[in-house]
Amino acid sequence: MRVLLGIATLTTALLLGSTAPGVARPVHGDPTWRAADVDTDQQLRGLDAVDRDIAWVGGSAGGVWRTTDGGASWQDVSPRGADGLLFRDVVATDATHAQVLAIGEADASRIYRTTDGGATWRRTFTNNDPAAFYDCLAFWPGGKYGVAMSDPVDGKFRIIETRDSGASWQLVDPAGMPAAVDGEFGFAASGTCLVTAGGRDVWLASGGSASRIFHSRDRGHTWTVAESTIPAAPAGGVFSLAFRNPRQGIAVGGDFTAPDDGADGSAFSADGGRSWTNGGDLSGYRSGVSWLSGAPRTAVAVGPNGSDLTRDGGRTWHRFSDTGFDSVQCTKDGACWGSGTTGRVALLVR
Repeated sequence: MRVLLGIATLTTALLLGSTAPGVARPVHGDPTWRAADVDTDQQLRGLDAVDRDIAWVGGSAGGVWRTTDGGASWQDVSPRGADGLLFRDVVATDATHAQVLAIGEADASRIYRTTDGGATWRRTFTNNDPAAFYDCLAFWPGGKYGVAMSDPVDGKFRIIETRDSGASWQLVDPAGMPAAVDGEFGFAASGTCLVTAGGRDVWLASGGSASRIFHSRDRGHTWTVAESTIPAAPAGGVFSLAFRNPRQGIAVGGDFTAPDDGADGSAFSADGGRSWTNGGDLSGYRSGVSWLSGAPRTAVAVGPNGSDLTRDGGRTWHRFSDTGFDSVQCTKDGACWGSGTTGRVALLVR
């Protein structure tokens, strides 16, 4: 998205939301957040967690950090020469292999890759089209195949793909992508406007003049599109997707200029995204959502004014914490990480 989240006049609104008075009404058995902060003033919208010990975060001024001890300590593994870049997405396979996406117009959109825990990085993709603006990055399990998405170019969302674990990237033929609505775009808010499940399925979320969810069954080569129930707005729509499997999905969003307004901010699908049902109100705009492992109907959604929980597959939500985050990522071993402003990182305690 070309209106960069978290800067200019929006910074004040987001920060006010993150320090709003406590209004959460947790119920018995709800989780809590345990702080595991990074020593930085950068906003950490990029997040990928491997398990309860290993996580990577990307910052708003070229910083990348890694922990291998559950957040007790963090190593600064920032790529050289990346100062000032907006790292909005991170994909990590383990403690040594990771990729980060920097967003922005023209050559500000880049992908860096490390295979040695961040000791060295190689720039594997640099956008050379001034009309493109990359928002999100996603890989399938195993890490060999991956895709990244740009806001529409020549009337269609642009997809690039890798078949060699991110060592190289190629443009996907746009013929299989439905036309975008004029003024439709993706949100580079938490790295989850593009997500995968299974071995070939991938979904893409949009906002702006339309609030829609695109779906591909062939790793991003041909797509269908469905309307979401989350309202479209100049700064609103679907911000984040999560699929537990190729059929069970959840979507959250809202309007990032109205952080306390969560009206109709969620949707869920039981048919792989062919159709979406209104999941009702959230406690505010939400930029990230993730399913909890071991609890098939439970998911966490986060935003600048707090965190919401569903225990019924997205049909209803309640606010369990006033702590604000931008991104959330739950792992197969039952851990769940959140990241946000001024180095904020936390682990969910259940």
